[in-house]
Amino acid sequence: MTDILTAAREEGVLTGQHLEHSRAEDLDLSELTFQKTTFHKCIFTDCDFSSAAFYGCKFADCAFQFCRFPGSYWKASQLTGSKCDGSDFRRSRFKECVISGALLRYINFTSSVWERDEITESDFAESTFQEARFTKMQLTKVDFTGADFFKSELKGIDLSDCVLDKIILSETCRELRGAKIHSTQAAVVAAILGIEVIT
Repeated sequence: MTDILTAAREEGVLTGQHLEHSRAEDLDLSELTFQKTTFHKCIFTDCDFSSAAFYGCKFADCAFQFCRFPGSYWKASQLTGSKCDGSDFRRSRFKECVISGALLRYINFTSSVWERDEITESDFAESTFQEARFTKMQLTKVDFTGADFFKSELKGIDLSDCVLDKIILSETCRELRGAKIHSTQAAVVAAILGIEVIT
């Protein structure tokens, strides 16, 4: 895979490739465009994807270790059964993407934008979404335990099937204004507001 990615770096684009059981380490892939490329059980270590773009790409059972994706753009791409713990996705944009069975814990998603994405059975525990924007999302069994949503926009988002324990919001919980939560999640909001709920 390293040879293919190095060649693609010179051209600025990688199209229609299928890469499997490959490894890449310490590569500068910033500003590279990936189109309809599939990665299966690949491992990326300490790679720089700053401002990279992914159109119709698929990542299945891949691992990203100490990788950086600030300013990256994702359109109609899939991330399935993959692990990106601790990666940097600041100012990234996800549009019409599908994320399923993924581990996305301890990630910096500050100022990210999410539009019409579908996320299922994925773990975003203790990730940071400060000043992020969410539009027309479909969330199913997503774990946001300890996630930081300070100054993010969740209006119109259905969070009722998500784990919201210990999430970080502003003192007024204004981030949840206009969002939908389940009655059992109300205690989370009450705790942030300093309200004691007696059952």
